[in-house]
Amino acid sequence: MATKKTPEKSQGGRGSDAERAFLADYRLDAYDRPSVAVDVVVLTVLEGHLLCGLYERTEHPDLGRLALPGGFMRLDESLDEAARRLLREKAGLTDVFLEQLFTFGEPGRDPRGRIVTVAYFALVDKERFLQATMLRRRLSIPWPGETGGEVDVVNDDGSTGALAFDHASILGTAVKRLRGKLDYTPVGFQLLPAEFTLRELQDIHEAVRGEDVNKDSFRRRMLASGHLEATGNHERNVTWRPAELYRFIRRSAV
Repeated sequence: MATKKTPEKSQGGRGSDAERAFLADYRLDAYDRPSVAVDVVVLTVLEGHLLCGLYERTEHPDLGRLALPGGFMRLDESLDEAARRLLREKAGLTDVFLEQLFTFGEPGRDPRGRIVTVAYFALVDKERFLQATMLRRRLSIPWPGETGGEVDVVNDDGSTGALAFDHASILGTAVKRLRGKLDYTPVGFQLLPAEFTLRELQDIHEAVRGEDVNKDSFRRRMLASGHLEATGNHERNVTWRPAELYRFIRRSAV
């Protein structure tokens, strides 16, 4: 009894002799190709402010300007692998919450040539952020809610830091995404240590939103969300009445 050929094989599909012959003669270099980069927005909340991690460029273009941790994707790695590698190499961070943000591909975004960057954002608690090998800058967000737009970074002396390339737009997109996700996902917990107080959780929401929230309604909503459980522990080494500590039940579910 004759063996039936699959439609893909009989039509010269994947793995067929016809496809192999086609690929042997195919010239990818006959087409213009952009370079692909990856940039990572590293965010935390510290003392009521939203902060990002940056480094100062030591070469042209944009020599001396502040930039997001980033670089070119290697041919043998995926985008996610490139983002994790760059976080490790440029920020000293591993095993953090990381999510793909947006692809930025305006033709003139990089003076070196046609470079498309795939941006990610990483969320870390303040202790790990302070240990990372990055410059720390507070974000100044000139628009309310999820309006969107560029975001400034503030130097220690209160001046505005000059950002490289289109990184002000990338930062703005990250803030807009984070604000949008805050209510319908437990993303805010990624900015906290394993155990935290409800006041610390409220501080995260207020810093990300850029506005105060009602304490009582916020706490009721968080306790009813199903994301929290009491640890049975309380704050230590405080001069006020120690608050109860909570943990995020599904930390990996974001």
